[in-house]
Amino acid sequence: MSQSACPDVRAARLSADAYTERFGDAVPPLTAAQAVIEAERCLYCYDAPCQQACPTGIDVPSFIRRISDGNLRGAAQAILEANPLGGMCARVCPTEELCEAVCVRQTQQGKAIEIGRLQRHAVDAVMAEGDRPVFKRGEASGKHVAVVGAGPAGLSCAHTLARMGHEVTIYDAHAKPGGLNEYGLATYKTAGDFAQREVDWLLSIGGITIEPGYRLSEPAQLATLQSRHDAVFVGVGLGATRSLGLPNEVELSGVMDAVDFISGLRQAASPAQVPVGRRVVVIGGGMTAVDAAVQARLLGAEVVTMVYRRGPQAMSASEVEQQWARTQGVTIRHGLSPQALLGEGGHVTGVRFVGTDDGQVSETFEADMVLKAIGQTFVSSPWAEAGLAMTEARLQVDAQCRTSVPGVWAGGDCRAGGRDLTVEAVEDGKQAALSIHAFLASES
Repeated sequence: MSQSACPDVRAARLSADAYTERFGDAVPPLTAAQAVIEAERCLYCYDAPCQQACPTGIDVPSFIRRISDGNLRGAAQAILEANPLGGMCARVCPTEELCEAVCVRQTQQGKAIEIGRLQRHAVDAVMAEGDRPVFKRGEASGKHVAVVGAGPAGLSCAHTLARMGHEVTIYDAHAKPGGLNEYGLATYKTAGDFAQREVDWLLSIGGITIEPGYRLSEPAQLATLQSRHDAVFVGVGLGATRSLGLPNEVELSGVMDAVDFISGLRQAASPAQVPVGRRVVVIGGGMTAVDAAVQARLLGAEVVTMVYRRGPQAMSASEVEQQWARTQGVTIRHGLSPQALLGEGGHVTGVRFVGTDDGQVSETFEADMVLKAIGQTFVSSPWAEAGLAMTEARLQVDAQCRTSVPGVWAGGDCRAGGRDLTVEAVEDGKQAALSIHAFLASES
């Protein structure tokens, strides 16, 4: 490699003011006046397609009408009744592919109602009230449910169960609850420590205890939870990342998983503490790849290239996400598959790619940091050993999120058949809670 390829990975590339500006809200919240104006564009459709497109079934016309009437608390209640994590979903849900994609204003005029921003406006207003909970716990049932995993599915399940009077203990491997909401999303999507503020709001209903630092790794642990609780919900996410399968992948410094890069940034006291390369290559074509690439640029990387092995239409990152990356200075290349990691002195200096169409033409990108975002996989152990049926390398559940083991439910990314969306995980948790409630009632 040329002398210019000498590794250059360091923190504090920017001024303090630059970090503050770059890591604020990517999409600013609506003002009160803007929210009313936007809400009044809604046609309040009967049998609204936006509601049908929402995985949690939020009554979109109802909450928007309440915003136009100045009833933010009522709007938030309509949202949170269907989606307990409505604040986070308003920030990260791909609304452009779901509710807003089928909005009548979109089909007629080419500009959908900004449903996501209106949803955030209502929920944020109620959360800011602090000591005025929207929901109260039901009468104590005397039942106790274990929830394994404090991500979107687990939190949704726990909150829904608590509303119905059940005691819930959430067991989670991390120091903080939230799952990917806390550790896996771009900082600019959840500015102001929103993930933890939302968790605090969810826990304020009472009846929910969190046990951090608990990692279920042996089948006997599941049996113990079953013996101590009346039901168990599993919402552990995926837990492992895919490997490139290239020589030196582990040995070379500067090569890391994109999820670890994002997590490190999320948990840092300041973005200025996070080292980033001057030349960064991100391998992958999903939302994690976009989040990692954009944040590398925001941290001060001069050249960031996102490389995907297929064409643009095959990318799991939405068109909006891809365009966002480009506007932040990320170059996106398609049709290239990683062939070799290059290095000097134990540090990565570049990646050689080969064209996926013919396998002949190769191209090399200089890099002093390589972020792998080629997907996550479910860790089947110890669940398979405990007797839970698997399909598509994930947990098999029915329409009520029941696993093959009586008394055990599952949802979120760990269950087969989903799209790995936060909003779908929330719905899984809610539906599982309703099923668990019916089961507990039948056992009384």
